[in-house]
Amino acid sequence: MESALALPRLPPHDPGTPVLSVVDMHTGGEPLRVVLAGCPEVSGPTLLAKRRYMRQHLDYVRRRLMFEPRGHRDMYGAVLVPSELPDAHLGVLFLHNEGYSSMCGHAVLALGRFALDFGLVPATPAGTREARVNIHCPCGLVTAFVACEDGRSHGPVRFHSVPAFVLATDLMVDVPGHGKVVVDIAYGGAFYAFVTAEKLGLDICSAKTRDLVDAASAVTEAVKAQFKINHPDSEDLAFLYGTILTDGKDAYTKEPTTNICVFADEQVDRSPTGSGVTARIALQYHKGLLELNQTRAFKSSATGSVFTGKAVRGNFLGAKATKR
Repeated sequence: MESALALPRLPPHDPGTPVLSVVDMHTGGEPLRVVLAGCPEVSGPTLLAKRRYMRQHLDYVRRRLMFEPRGHRDMYGAVLVPSELPDAHLGVLFLHNEGYSSMCGHAVLALGRFALDFGLVPATPAGTREARVNIHCPCGLVTAFVACEDGRSHGPVRFHSVPAFVLATDLMVDVPGHGKVVVDIAYGGAFYAFVTAEKLGLDICSAKTRDLVDAASAVTEAVKAQFKINHPDSEDLAFLYGTILTDGKDAYTKEPTTNICVFADEQVDRSPTGSGVTARIALQYHKGLLELNQTRAFKSSATGSVFTGKAVRGNFLGAKATKR
């Protein structure tokens, strides 16, 4: 994959120090640091095996990319790797301040443009207005559709995610400092707990970010301690990624509904969260609050950026959250 990327000449540096070449992007204010070159080979016959290998043997790469002084605690990253899937144009491992995610919608949106503009997908025929980019994420194959003009990305990007589903609704969770709190859990390539911020004594639009982070983190830790999450396909995907606090406006309206996602080690998503929006759409559809192909808008309380999404199929995957 490196052969397709022309790198500029580097200034003098310690030859014993690995050089990582990156491109920094963002989607709705949420950063994405894409590794162009310099990452050692990530071994493994499958993408999930590569994810395990990088976590066990190459975690210093993640730390160098994500943390100070080159990054910050809310940095997000992507390492491109070969995929074992014949239909995939590229495989990707997602990096954050705690480890390795199974899915990232904001990264998929950025990677769609990146793959097209850096020639990682076949050239589009003349007159093509939208290019298809198949991205193999740890949760499965995700297809990005990139608006384009003359073979270059130009305008919005959308993606068709892996099947999303609701794991549990109306779970009663004992959250320290907040008492009994009703929580829903849904999957959009990663598992999230969903709570109306008002149930935690907060206004999603006016509360201090620190207060929202503390409350969301308390919910995450409580759910992890009290419930075991299962995924129907792989134990590698059976973990709670974070908590999304919402304004409680789940019934359909043309006005955006606001949320904030706190994931990994108290990391705040500046965007509405692509995988989180996917999971929230599944939750709204499951509750009968959203119809198939009915587009809903979701706004980030951190930046005000907006994603839109819709449910396109009504399939159900069997999974459950069990009391520990």
